This record gives sequence, C-alpha cells and structure tokens, in this order.
Amino acid sequence: MNKKDVILGILIGFIANTVGLYFAAMLLGKGDDAFTVIKAASSEGFLGKLVSLGAILNLVAFFIFIKKKQDQRAKGVLLATILIAILTFVIKL
Repeated sequence: MNKKDVILGILIGFIANTVGLYFAAMLLGKGDDAFTVIKAASSEGFLGKLVSLGAILNLVAFFIFIKKKQDQRAKGVLLATILIAILTFVIKL
C-alpha cells in the first residue's frame, strides 16, 4: 500500500500545482482569462515563475498529510514538488 500512497501523493501534488497555477494566473492576470495569461507568460519568458507560484499549494497538501500522519502521501507531494522544480529549471533554460 506504500506505493499507492506515494502515487496518490504525486497526483495530488500535480493537481495542487495546476490549481495553484490557475489561481496565480487569475490573480496576476488583471482580469484576463487564465489561459491567456499562461500563453502570455510563456511568450514573455516568465512561465517558470508562474509555475513556481502555483507550487505554493503543494505546501498546504504536504502539511495536511504530515498532520494526519500520512507520511507516504506527503512523500509523494514532495516528489511532485521536486519534479515541478526541475521542470521550472528546464523552462528557465
């Protein structure tokens, strides 16, 4: 059951990052559609920063799992966060 919990944590980490990215785009978009903001961020070269802001929700998921003593799921969220950090690094190059 450990692998299932880690995989579930990874999925929750990616979903939390996606939702966070959407909220960050809506917050910084000044009334524009989130997808328009993401496209503009990609063309202007600050998509990596937007993705990094979206990863803040992973902190919430991580600490919820730690508080509930679901360490394997928290490990999955941490792995997802590391993968997102690597992706952000690749985007910035």
